[in-house]
Amino acid sequence: MARPVIALLTDFGTLDHYAGAMKGVALGICPDVTLVDISHDIPAHDVLAGALELAAAYRYFPAGTVFLVVVDPGVGSARHGIAAEAGDFRFVAPDNGVLTAVLDEHPRRRVVELTERRYARPTVSRTFEGRDRFAPAAAWLAKGIELTALGRPVTDIQRLSIPQLQVQAGRIDGEVLRVDRFGNLITNIDRKTFDKLSGVPDVPIEVHIGGRQVSKVVSTYADVAPGEVCALFGSTDHLEIAANGASAAAALVLGRGAPVHVARRA
Repeated sequence: MARPVIALLTDFGTLDHYAGAMKGVALGICPDVTLVDISHDIPAHDVLAGALELAAAYRYFPAGTVFLVVVDPGVGSARHGIAAEAGDFRFVAPDNGVLTAVLDEHPRRRVVELTERRYARPTVSRTFEGRDRFAPAAAWLAKGIELTALGRPVTDIQRLSIPQLQVQAGRIDGEVLRVDRFGNLITNIDRKTFDKLSGVPDVPIEVHIGGRQVSKVVSTYADVAPGEVCALFGSTDHLEIAANGASAAAALVLGRGAPVHVARRA
């Protein structure tokens, strides 16, 4: 039988004890669990960034993985903690929309509020529910309890408004959703939508970002000169604006929310 897996995604960073304390709690409950760090470098309190990074990573984990997601600017407030089943996975997180992008891809099967105190630590800190409420719940799921044991069912959970594409004849309007550590500007324009537009023979495609035209759509970064800005499809199959060996975000002085337009050349 495969060892259970808990994958962690937080905005805690690695300078403080927070991520390590959550791992310690999980190991105390489920000693044979494999703990995997997706990232602890989500910008502080940035729920949308957490939602997008989770959506970019979760599908590559084995079925049955429990995702412990703590990007929680509302810690200690009236917001709920939840556990959800979607696809082949389970998720433990604050009810603040951080699961939105995953649930857009996999309709939830069950969601419960974390109300059963026996599956939390005896004392729950108002400022560190990741350690005292979320990590224990994730560990008990990894240990084999049913999701419904964690608390009462809920039907209405918070969702984020993630910017969507606008598609019209001969044109796609999108925007930058993420900037990775290399300065690649990752958009919400997916390959399938792009290919429908670019599939017209002998009609070239133009890409503009922030009002500036990108010179080339290429297959990989090395297809352009060092420092040159280009467009390509990255590992998540979404259009990126990148620079060979450099930061496109710095070169263009652009970030999340920058408008991106793809159109057939007139």
